[in-house]
Amino acid sequence: MKRKYANVEVDAVIVGAGAAGGVVAKELSEAGMSVVVLDAGPFLDPQKDFASDELAMQSLGWQDTRIVDGSDPLTLGHNNSGRGIGGGTTHFTGVFLRFHDVDFKGRTMEGTGEDWPIAYGDLEPYYARNEREIAVSGPKRFPWGNYGGPYPYPEREPLSPNAYLFMNGCDKLGIRSAVAPLAILSAPFEGRPPCINRGFCNQGCMPNAKFSTLIVHIPKAIQAGAEVLPDCMVTRIVMGSDGRAKGVAFVHDGTEYEQKAKLVILSAFVVETPRLLLNSATPAFPDGLANSSGMVGRSIMVHSSNDVYARFDKEIRLYKGTPVLATTQDFYRTDPNRPFVRGYTLHAHGARPVEFAKGISKAQGGPVWGERFRDALLHYNYYGRVTLVGEVLPNADNRVTLTAETDEYGLPRAKVTFGYGDNDNRLIDHAVRTMRAILEAEGGKPEFVVPDTAHMMGGCRMGDDPAASVVNSYGQTHDIDNLFICDASTFVTSGAGNPTNTVMALALRTAEHIIEKARKQELQASRA
Repeated sequence: MKRKYANVEVDAVIVGAGAAGGVVAKELSEAGMSVVVLDAGPFLDPQKDFASDELAMQSLGWQDTRIVDGSDPLTLGHNNSGRGIGGGTTHFTGVFLRFHDVDFKGRTMEGTGEDWPIAYGDLEPYYARNEREIAVSGPKRFPWGNYGGPYPYPEREPLSPNAYLFMNGCDKLGIRSAVAPLAILSAPFEGRPPCINRGFCNQGCMPNAKFSTLIVHIPKAIQAGAEVLPDCMVTRIVMGSDGRAKGVAFVHDGTEYEQKAKLVILSAFVVETPRLLLNSATPAFPDGLANSSGMVGRSIMVHSSNDVYARFDKEIRLYKGTPVLATTQDFYRTDPNRPFVRGYTLHAHGARPVEFAKGISKAQGGPVWGERFRDALLHYNYYGRVTLVGEVLPNADNRVTLTAETDEYGLPRAKVTFGYGDNDNRLIDHAVRTMRAILEAEGGKPEFVVPDTAHMMGGCRMGDDPAASVVNSYGQTHDIDNLFICDASTFVTSGAGNPTNTVMALALRTAEHIIEKARKQELQASRA
C-alpha cells in the first residue's frame, strides 16, 4: 500500500469520513496540519459507482452484522449509518435543519429533557457557515426555530405531488408547512449542477446535485494535503505508557498497520465509536478508553420515524422528485395540552417501489401479504406518505456493548440494546394521529402505519462533568487529552429534527478549537 504518511507520526488521524470526519479533515488539512483519514468502506465515484437501483445501493449503508436487543430492537443498516468515504451523507435525503434553542437547553427552558454544555448561540455561526459552504436551498421564510431564513439558495421547485398534498392537508387543518431546507442544489454551485428531480437521493446522487462529504469536503482535504485511505478497518486505539493516545491500528487487505498521530479523532458514528473505545481497553483503562464515567455506549437515541401511507383516488407517484420537499415543525416543542414532553417534525416523504413494499410488509397489525399485499403494490402510484421525525428521550439503558461473537477482524461484535420509553410511545401515537389527519384532509384513506427509526445519536455524550459524560463541549475526552470524538455520538438529546447540520456544525467548532490550540502551542514553542 503506497502511502504518503507511512511510518510517519501525523498531526491527526481521523477514523471515519462521514459528515463529521469529512469536515474535520478539510479544516485541519487546510490549516496546514498533516492528516490521515481512515474509513472501513470504499472510495466511490458517483458517476461510475452509483446506480438508480434500490437493492444494489444498499451497500452504501453499514451491512456488517450487529446484534440487536431490547424491548424495541432496532433495524440497523442503510437507514441509519453509512460505510465508505462520505458515510451517511452519500445516501441521506438531504434534509438540512438546524436544532432549536430548546434542544440544547430543554431542562432550563422547559423543565424537561437534559441540557447540553453549549447553547444554540454557540453553534449558530457554524450552522450559517455550513449552509453557505454547501449552498443549502430553502424558503425565504422558515417559520420555526431561531433562524427564519432566507437560505443561501432559493427553495426547490416545482414540488412533488406528495409534497403538495401534504401542504394542502396541513393548510386545511390550520397546520403551518414550508418547503424543507435541503442540501440539494437549486442552481449551479462550484461546478455542480442543480437537481433534476431524479429522486434517488437515498441511493446516491449520480449528478452530484446533492451534497455529501464525498464530493465536497474530502476532495478539498486531499487537495490541501490530507491522505484519505479507504477499505481500512480500524481495530483499536494504540495507547502509550503516558496515558495518551499514540495512534490507531487498522487492517487493510488482511494486513495490520499502525498510524501514529499526535491527535486521534473518532468520527466512526454511534455504534462503531463506542465499540472501538470499549475494544481498546488496557490495564490502565480496563473498562475501555475514555470510560471513567461508565457512559461510553450509554444513552444512545434514535428518532422515531413511523410512516403513514394513504391511498388516493388520484395518482401521487411517490417516486417523483427528491424524497423530502415539504415539512412542518408545528409540533416541535413541549405543549402542556399534549400527553408528552418535547416534540416532532413531520415530512412529506416519497418512497421508491422496493422501500414501499418492504415498509407495508411490516405495517402495524401484523404482516401484510397475499392478495392485500399484491393489491397495494399494483396501486403504488396512488399512495401518499407522511413520515415522523420524533424526539426520543435519553435512557442510559439504551446502549452499545460488546459481545463474545467476533467478526472477520477478530473484533467483538457490537450489541445495540434499545427500547422506547412511555413518553416516546405517547409522542408516536400523537404524531401518527396527526399524520393520518393530514392525509385524510386531502382526501386520502390511511391504510398502513409502518414503525421505523432513523438518525442514531448518543453513546459518548458531551458534558462539563467528567463523572457523567465522556467528552467536553469540543469533543475532547475527559480522560485522554489527545483523544477526540466528533460525530453524533456526543449528542446529549436527540432533538426533533434531522441531525446532519448539527453534526457538521459541531465538527466545525471542534476543528476550530483544535487549530487554535495548535497555533497557541506553536507560538509558545517559538518563544521558548
